[in-house]
Amino acid sequence: MYLTHSVSQELLRKYDRPGPRYTSYPTAPVWKTDFTAQDYQQAIERSNRQPVKPLSLYFHIPFCEMLCYFCGCSTIISRDKGKAADYIDVLGSEIELLGSLFPRNRKVVQLHFGGGTPSSLTPTQNRVLFSRINQWFDVDYQEGEISIEIDPRHASDDYLETIRELGVNRISMGVQDFDPVVQKAVNRIQPVDLTERVYRKVRDLGFHSINIDLIYGLPFQTVKGFEKTLDEIIRLSPDRLAIFNYAHVPWLKKHMVLIREEDLPRPEVKFELMELIGEKLTGAGYVYIGMDHFAKPDDELTRAQANRTLYRNFQGYTTKAEADLVGIGVTSISMVDDVYAQNQKGLPDYQSLVVGGKLPIHRGYRLSKDDQMRRAVITRIMCDLEIDRKHVLDVFGESFDQYFASEIGNLAEFAGDGLLEIDSDRIRLTPLGRIFMRNIAMVFDVYLRNAPKGPLFSRTL
Repeated sequence: MYLTHSVSQELLRKYDRPGPRYTSYPTAPVWKTDFTAQDYQQAIERSNRQPVKPLSLYFHIPFCEMLCYFCGCSTIISRDKGKAADYIDVLGSEIELLGSLFPRNRKVVQLHFGGGTPSSLTPTQNRVLFSRINQWFDVDYQEGEISIEIDPRHASDDYLETIRELGVNRISMGVQDFDPVVQKAVNRIQPVDLTERVYRKVRDLGFHSINIDLIYGLPFQTVKGFEKTLDEIIRLSPDRLAIFNYAHVPWLKKHMVLIREEDLPRPEVKFELMELIGEKLTGAGYVYIGMDHFAKPDDELTRAQANRTLYRNFQGYTTKAEADLVGIGVTSISMVDDVYAQNQKGLPDYQSLVVGGKLPIHRGYRLSKDDQMRRAVITRIMCDLEIDRKHVLDVFGESFDQYFASEIGNLAEFAGDGLLEIDSDRIRLTPLGRIFMRNIAMVFDVYLRNAPKGPLFSRTL
């Protein structure tokens, strides 16, 4: 079973509060706008002087033909393919800027295209983009993870055949929910048969892995309705599933005002949805990875979690912990050496800087030793579902019990609520505690103690 007992309304109310998802630590609100392109370039130079590390490249393709009201991504709504063509030209220039900074022997072991809707690009635009990437970087197409996010509504056979020919070996498909009432409420009409046709085409083309994205907490969702969606997905049998908790943040994403708060499921219904998701998927043979992710027992994510090498970054869970992450495109985020660096958020500013021969950095952050230790602990909570008290800080030459004595004391309340098991060697999340892992990780987030007033994060439940 996913959970061992029901949860009281009191416990739900106690822990249902705003908190980070920890795709980074420190989180984005802490980053500085006085972080410059020179700071980022110096981080690249420091990284290049270390023993050779591989690279992970992320490309942000911001264009979508229609607005999904639930979307929290950085998107540009347009059906004009000419805009995408111009954007590909600018991406090519940024590729050249970055390619000249990284030596060729830093092999690219992970290449990911996100959005927006990367499948909005034409086959010709994809060929141009891959040509520029291959010109400046050595991509490991044999053993590397080459993945693209697609919208089944805008993924033609020609498109799928082209990206497979170019070396893409993994697909992530957006579904969210098959319930027609929910789809209408979020402005994303996507029938089951359309999705299945694209899914079968992807399988026929021999892509190595398929991930499907779902969202719970959308307007008008019910346990009974979402169970039907899960049954359809289990029947398709994807390799991985990412089932995200809808983050209603209209203060950050203005279009979310199109979703009425009174139409969203109540917290107790959301928890029932969480229970349903876990029980249905583990019952179907999937392994719970963490946060919102499930994978088949033979999947790389499952193996990485078992051998304690799973990692978490801006792309979610990854098996490429050793790689520096280089973000390319408007709003993209990099994680190189000991810094985070984010590109300009506005397309005109981004394009202007790149065309002018400059790295388009908007903000960033250089981590202190304390930041790195806290990040290490939070990462192990999110990835291993436990903390190894004896060794988690070995690389820093520090004792976990001494350095985090006050935080350990603050964990006692979680243990009393049945969310943690604490012994002298390890601190383990219970099956129930996995649901509240963001709350547990927040104990180690020093920046939350002096966070500015006002909404910053989505709710944890």
